[in-house]
Amino acid sequence: MYHRALIKDHLQEALLFKRRAWVAAFFSILLLCVLMARLLHLQLFEYNHFSTLSENNRIRLSAIAPNRGLIYDRNGVVLAENRPSYRLEIIPEQVEDMDATLQGLSELVELDEETLSRFRKVVKRSHAFEGIPLRTKLSDEEVARLAVNQHRFPGLEITARLGRHYPLGKRAVHVIGYVGRIDEEDLKRVDSSSYSGTSHIGKIGLERFYEDQLHGDVGFQNVEVNVQGRVLRVLEKKAPAPGNNLVLSLDAELQAAAEDAMEDYTGAVVVMMPETGEILAMASMPTFDPNLFVHGISYKNYKVLRESPERPLFNRVLMGQYPPGSTLKPFVGLAGLENKVIGHKESIPCKGYYLLPNEERRYRDWKKTGHGNTDLKSALSESCDVYYYELSYRLGIDRMHAFLKQFGFGGLTGVDTIGERSGLLPSREWKNRSRNKIWYPGETLIAGIGQGYVLTTPLQLASATSILAMRGVVMKPHLLKEVQYPEQNVSEIVQIKPEGKIELNRPLNWQYVVDGMVEVVHGLRGTGRMSGYGLGFKMAGKTGTAQVFGIAQDEEYDEATTSKKLRDHALFVAFAPADKPRIAVAVIAENGGHGSGVAAPIARKVIDAWIKKEQTNDKQ
Repeated sequence: MYHRALIKDHLQEALLFKRRAWVAAFFSILLLCVLMARLLHLQLFEYNHFSTLSENNRIRLSAIAPNRGLIYDRNGVVLAENRPSYRLEIIPEQVEDMDATLQGLSELVELDEETLSRFRKVVKRSHAFEGIPLRTKLSDEEVARLAVNQHRFPGLEITARLGRHYPLGKRAVHVIGYVGRIDEEDLKRVDSSSYSGTSHIGKIGLERFYEDQLHGDVGFQNVEVNVQGRVLRVLEKKAPAPGNNLVLSLDAELQAAAEDAMEDYTGAVVVMMPETGEILAMASMPTFDPNLFVHGISYKNYKVLRESPERPLFNRVLMGQYPPGSTLKPFVGLAGLENKVIGHKESIPCKGYYLLPNEERRYRDWKKTGHGNTDLKSALSESCDVYYYELSYRLGIDRMHAFLKQFGFGGLTGVDTIGERSGLLPSREWKNRSRNKIWYPGETLIAGIGQGYVLTTPLQLASATSILAMRGVVMKPHLLKEVQYPEQNVSEIVQIKPEGKIELNRPLNWQYVVDGMVEVVHGLRGTGRMSGYGLGFKMAGKTGTAQVFGIAQDEEYDEATTSKKLRDHALFVAFAPADKPRIAVAVIAENGGHGSGVAAPIARKVIDAWIKKEQTNDKQ
């Protein structure tokens, strides 16, 4: 077979190649023009945008947390300070696999599920370039392990920061409070921008009440970083302003004396200076160590505190509401004198019980055989219930309510801390509004001896006692004595002025009541005479016993056979010296029994500590 050889057309191929070359050149030029146009657009119109992005990759803005202000007692004893500690932080944007990183870190340091859960929540609400704390207060051994393995975990940082520390431990914890990690609830009440770089905030007590004073102002710095995120140099820095230091009216030694005196009891002690309203001691027992909360308390430790039957987390001074018992009698007696329903020398027979007109129910006196004929002074010194039944009946609940309200009963004292409760001062109107029931005369008698619906807080009782000591001058209880401004190196003394004065129609009535309270401590039959032995001055006081449960007409209270939780509360209030008061004390010992046998001796220990301190100061 013969094949015909194909003859090539060179001219046609040249034309085809030329056309293809022109098409290729056209598209090349078109693409080059598009590229040039894009470059031109980027250079002229989007230069600022990409320049900013580039700068952000090179420069990082980071917040600098301010140093928290310190807290001192009135004598310069440090109550709350800052101590350096190491903590583990992670920068999320530098971590490729967060779960793998956390798993690897858990092999080096202890990370429980609660810590990991908290960390993940913080990551969601924080910027990716910020260092998020994972573990605080690392041990030296943990720091060493992390430092050796740091190259394995991009985004891991070990930082040294100041952490809150309470050198006195359990002392005054309910007053000072503590700081803890910021949570979502905290962010709702503060400006989040002011807490950039800050991981802790005041949770309770003065740490929370004076958060604005203690926190300070956040600083910042612009730093240049490389592609790995490591800091190369600081470009700009604004130093943070430290928080202000607080000097409290609290006396650490007196606080310790009050807590030691209450060591065997659950309850509260409040010590005030009547003339100024300064609180010298405010002990709620039992206490707890606030340092447990600073870096995150474990679930186990918190469960122990929360489920303890003694409720150490409960601030009894501010939130405990107790029947005042007979400690209310000086105020009711003064109300009777002022309303002229009884005279200070008028005697009322006491045969161990009291009967309302046309009623058979007996309102019993604590002394079964009665006190005989009793006037105001002896009714106070011997705490005669029958005298006050008659006095309360003559007064009526409305006049009693109106007079006692002037001393702060049933209201807030306005002390500079959080969590205060108002107690309860009943009236006819209150019962109708809250219970939708009428008021009965027998309830007036019970209210007259500080029982029934009447409730007070230990602080309220101390404040009212201070007003009585000052013959009606009302000073608001307060804890802050001085504010120190480290930035300006100046300080400011807190000035508290009287909030008012209770004016009596007959000022001599003050003295009649005070004389009766002096008889309580120094009289031969005074219920608090054991607490007055050996004092170099006259002290005015009043014991009190408040029932926890009611007793039927045909029953008698037997402390020996009564469960401890159902025993009476023991109370005592006092101020000294009686003529020129410089200190006022209120004591409540839950289920302590009798005020004369428990609360009064506790108050005496506190007063002895105060006397010793005063004598030491006089010698210096």
